[in-house]
Amino acid sequence: MADESFGHPRLAAIYDPLDPDRGDLDAYLRIAEESDASRVLDIGCGTGVFALLLADRGIEVVGVDPALASIDVARAKPGSDRVRWICGDATDLPPLQVDLATMTANVAQAIADPRTWQQTLRGAYEALRPGGHLVFETRDPARRAWEEWTRENSHRVTEIPGVGSVESWVQLIEVSRPLVTFRWTYVFAADGQVLTSASTLRFREREEIERDLVAHGYVVEDVRDAPDRPGRQFVFLARRP
Repeated sequence: MADESFGHPRLAAIYDPLDPDRGDLDAYLRIAEESDASRVLDIGCGTGVFALLLADRGIEVVGVDPALASIDVARAKPGSDRVRWICGDATDLPPLQVDLATMTANVAQAIADPRTWQQTLRGAYEALRPGGHLVFETRDPARRAWEEWTRENSHRVTEIPGVGSVESWVQLIEVSRPLVTFRWTYVFAADGQVLTSASTLRFREREEIERDLVAHGYVVEDVRDAPDRPGRQFVFLARRP
């Protein structure tokens, strides 16, 4: 199930304006260039920001996400006809042969259920051509990022054209390692509606992820720093032999 931030139509529509800085995607664009990828599977594509960046570069893209509201936002964007959008997940994909599969931002950690995680790794593997790569990021649990997820650190009011003022903040709900649950609250000034979205992320250790990848037949080629968050993230680059 998709979190309300992605699955509720009113929240999906404001997702991009609330998070306009997507400098985190630059590292993925560089990897696509390094691997000379011409076909990419974007797992957890959300509102399609990364998929459309790839399509702008002439890359053939399949974007898959379980949240129909987010897919609808993506489909409404200029150039969206150049991307194949699928409402679903990587556990049940049509036959594909892509050069690169990606899970940007929180996608890998949001797959909190162990069985679904294993099925996702298998689905991505089957979608890759031999020699193709899977790349994704996850937070280093040792950095305890959740300690910063407070109303004091996150509260803001954003003016969104056509929507008005939206007040938002996050609160930590529960830490039960490796699972961390938090809740975003959104208040729409136009009509006073209050919407919330609870999320649970799984904080996997680096060694656990490497074992999972190897168990599914991948070769772990590199584990990098996220350039925009040095020392805080692991960026895994794995290859299907």
